[in-house]
Amino acid sequence: MNKSQLIKGLRDIYTSYDTFFIDLWGVVHNGIKLNPSSVEVLNQLEIKKKKIILMTNAPRPGKSVANFLLTMGLNKKYFKYIFTSGDAALKALKLEKYGKFFFHIGASRDEDLIKEFKDNKRPIDNCDFILCTGLFDNYDESLNYYKSLLVNKKNLIMVCTNPDLIVHRGNKKEYCAGSIAKIFENLGGKVVYFGKPYPEIYQYCKKKNDKVLVIGDNLRTDIKGANNMMLDSLFITSGVHREEILELNNLDKVLQKYSVKTNFFQNNLKW
Repeated sequence: MNKSQLIKGLRDIYTSYDTFFIDLWGVVHNGIKLNPSSVEVLNQLEIKKKKIILMTNAPRPGKSVANFLLTMGLNKKYFKYIFTSGDAALKALKLEKYGKFFFHIGASRDEDLIKEFKDNKRPIDNCDFILCTGLFDNYDESLNYYKSLLVNKKNLIMVCTNPDLIVHRGNKKEYCAGSIAKIFENLGGKVVYFGKPYPEIYQYCKKKNDKVLVIGDNLRTDIKGANNMMLDSLFITSGVHREEILELNNLDKVLQKYSVKTNFFQNNLKW
C-alpha cells in the first residue's frame, strides 16, 4: 500500500467504490450531535446510488441504534442501512453457541439486546458464560471493580459485543466493553468478540465482488478490520485517536503504533 493520502472530500474517490462501510460514533456523530458534513456524505452517496452500511460496534440491535439516531435528527431513510455488533452477537446467542445461561455485564440501556433472553440471566456464580455489552451504570468511571469481579471467573467464556476500548461522548472519554474484555484476557480468561475488526460482521454485509471502502475513526477496530479483510479504508483523524495524533504530530507514527495502514485520511468526513 502506498503512503496514506489526504483527501479534501469523498467526492474525489467515491467513483472507485460500490459499497461504503461507515462507522457511526466518531464519524457520523459524537454521541451528542450529528456531524453535518457526514450527513451530507450519506445524502450524496444515496443520490449516486452507492450502497451504504452504517456499521457500528454498538452492543445493541440496529433498531435501538436507530432510535438513538432519531433523537439526534438523522433522517429515517438511513436506518435501513444500520448493522451493529449487537446484531452479529444475537445470531450466536440464538444458537446458544456458548451455553444458555449468562451473567450480563452492561448498562441498563443495553437490555434491548437480551430482551428475548431475559429469562436466561443468572448470577455470575451460576452461569454458562459472561455476556459483556459495556459497563454497569453504577460502575462506569473506573475499571478496578471489574478486576475484582472477574478474577476468579477465568473458567468462563466472555462474549464481548463491543470490541471498542473507548469512545468520546462530546469531549468526555467513556470506557466500552472492549476495556473489560481486555481486563479479562489479562487475567487469563477467554473472550469471543463480535464486531469490528473481527470478520463475522463484514461477512454478513459484504457481497463477493463489491469494491468496498471502510470509513472509521478507530485504528484498532475500523482500520484494523479493513486491513484484516483486505479492504481499502479512509481514516477520520478527529475521533478516538485525536489526542495521540496531536501529541506525536505524525500520522505515520500513530499508524505504526497500531500496526495498520490506511489508504486515505481526513480530519472529518466531508463530501
